[in-house]
Amino acid sequence: MSAVPRIGLTTYVERAQWGAWDQRAALLPTSYVEVVARVGGLPVLLPPIVPDDIEGAALTAAAALDGLVLTGGSDVDPDQYGAEPHSLTDRPRLGRDAWELALLRAALAVDQPVLAVCRGAQLLNVALGGTLHQHLPDVTGDASHRPEVGTFGQVRMTVDPASRLARIVGEAPEGQCHHHQAIDRLGDGLAVCARAADGTIEGVEVVGARFAIGVQWHPEEAGDERLFAALVDAARFPATT
Repeated sequence: MSAVPRIGLTTYVERAQWGAWDQRAALLPTSYVEVVARVGGLPVLLPPIVPDDIEGAALTAAAALDGLVLTGGSDVDPDQYGAEPHSLTDRPRLGRDAWELALLRAALAVDQPVLAVCRGAQLLNVALGGTLHQHLPDVTGDASHRPEVGTFGQVRMTVDPASRLARIVGEAPEGQCHHHQAIDRLGDGLAVCARAADGTIEGVEVVGARFAIGVQWHPEEAGDERLFAALVDAARFPATT
């Protein structure tokens, strides 16, 4: 185990502009990088790659890391959970989905600490056989979880007091949300540990894992270090099995 835990952060591949350039780039909001560094981790960016042996590449990455953060971003491809796309579901990022699913499965296989944020929480659910509501306003009747594209909604959660999540953030945290999708059918081995007042699942944990938590809100955007600090603390020690 490294003296400074190496924390993998998945990234986007999107068109971006910098200096004289306007081209596809592997990128990630610096809020993720900065919060991991502030709490004592070494951020390691993991841009989407699709090698011939993607599972082998993911296992190699897991062996080089001490923890994994599945970051936010575009919607998970509905084909991953056997659904037809909603008219408002994002264009799929097939390479990102494939790479992050492989990374996640590799991390879970060795009981590596995982923090899954927003899209990451949805991907965690899908990886374990769950499904998603593709447009949350169809279910809740409002857009409080994403008031506008590019605008966070402030959402109050109720957290199961017996959960690891409650020990980290308390039983009634408020989070910055920017999601129009959410967990529908729960994946195998997951437990719901947080909900919004409208019933939307906002937090899940992998039962029996030493640290595998998914949250729909964005603690990195609020400067809330608690979940990232807990991840880094868990990553300081090797798995016992």
